[in-house]
Amino acid sequence: MTLESSFPPDKRVENEIDTLLDEGHDIHILCTGISGALKNDSYKTATIHRVFPSVLIRKSSVAALKVPVYFSYWKARIRKVLKAHNFDVVHIHDLPLIKPVLQLRKIYDFKVVLDLHENWPALLDVSLHTKTFTGKILCSIPQWKNYERKYLPRADKIIVVVEEAKERLLNLQIPGNKIIIVSNTLNINEHRIIENDKEKTGGKKVIIYEGGITFHRGIQFVLKAISHIDTAARDLEFWIIGKGSYMEKLKKMSADLKLDHIVKFMGWQEQESVFELVNKADIAVIPHIKSEHTDTTVPHKLFHYMYAGLLILASDCVPLARIIKETSAGYIYQYNNTGQLADLLIRYASAEKKTKTNPARAWINKEYNWDKDAQQLINLYRSLS
Repeated sequence: MTLESSFPPDKRVENEIDTLLDEGHDIHILCTGISGALKNDSYKTATIHRVFPSVLIRKSSVAALKVPVYFSYWKARIRKVLKAHNFDVVHIHDLPLIKPVLQLRKIYDFKVVLDLHENWPALLDVSLHTKTFTGKILCSIPQWKNYERKYLPRADKIIVVVEEAKERLLNLQIPGNKIIIVSNTLNINEHRIIENDKEKTGGKKVIIYEGGITFHRGIQFVLKAISHIDTAARDLEFWIIGKGSYMEKLKKMSADLKLDHIVKFMGWQEQESVFELVNKADIAVIPHIKSEHTDTTVPHKLFHYMYAGLLILASDCVPLARIIKETSAGYIYQYNNTGQLADLLIRYASAEKKTKTNPARAWINKEYNWDKDAQQLINLYRSLS
């Protein structure tokens, strides 16, 4: 497996590795390392090879299609691992590294599995660093779309996370028998949320968000919605769990809107702590800005919230709307309509009925769980042998 980020943690990658290890596969992971991490390490019985690219190399990823320094760096590191071991499959996490891996396939004999966590060109298109003057020069979204169209058909199998992502690839003329959906569902065998009736501070209703803190996650709209609620009705708290580049701007916005007594920035938490906090909440929000990116992916937190039985208020991104309506897990609002979100918050924050009676948990047990997605991954690898 090639992974451009550090590992662990990465819940999706961990779930996949655990499944494949149980199937008897021998797995090596080539990933980046953070300061203090071991160059040679292990995850369970899988072997980890860490590389430590400079800040310049990391930043060059955005310009990889114009100045291929980033590709050259990774190609050399992947080649080193390939020379030392005999692999049947190279499993690439996300789009960028498919070109150097396919170049190496001409030398070494292996199958290629491309695991698309994201709609990569669309993610770049909504990322703030590509909107700057320098970013626009270094990163061409049409060029990344051409890269995708050129190299995706050459993979042996392609994994996507949601039906809408498969539909997008079918529209790019990728054969349907190459595309497998392995979603970002919850491994309920490892993580069980225990019912918890702990008193909340001051008896307030708790709204929760957990995940990355970036502009396109849309948390700013939740703050604006809360600011619309009459002060006398603000018998609530908003817990924000996670880290990211937009954190400081959100903190400033919270202060400017005089919401500091309501909004609690809890930072990054270990997964078990996240589950404990989710279990204490009443309402969950997924406020992602609607875009081509969010219309073709699905976040882990949707399934966390469903399993906890929380009422979910989510923006009108296509996969979110489809699953939430199907499972009666909550309500959908127009992503930038803060008045509509405020109305929903007022209605359900004041509701007497506990949200943990939400029927969505049953859907997790029978349909949206890792056991079902793991079988898809197992079947994919059996088809390669």
